[in-house]
Amino acid sequence: MSPQTQTSPVTLPAGDANAPALIEFLVKESEVCTGKPGRIFEIAGAERLKYHVYWRDNQFKVKRLDGEGNAINTQYIPASQFANHSIVEALLHGQLYTRSVSAPR
Repeated sequence: MSPQTQTSPVTLPAGDANAPALIEFLVKESEVCTGKPGRIFEIAGAERLKYHVYWRDNQFKVKRLDGEGNAINTQYIPASQFANHSIVEALLHGQLYTRSVSAPR
């Protein structure tokens, strides 16, 4: 997945500082539209880090993915602490990407 060709940048609405809530919304949107759990995000940069993020029971489940899409690390992060995760930091710096989703037909 290349940020330049297959994904779109994730941006915060002007004046909105609630990045964790936007990630939560995007995860839920993907689950509703695709019927599959979670959503994959990519952080632009030299390593192009990929994460599969889930929202359950007021916490984020974050799987760091390798180049083949296999989980190499899983974290369970309470919503109150998610603002410190690199995904949120990437969002705040305009470096977070994800695929667009649409409702099934």
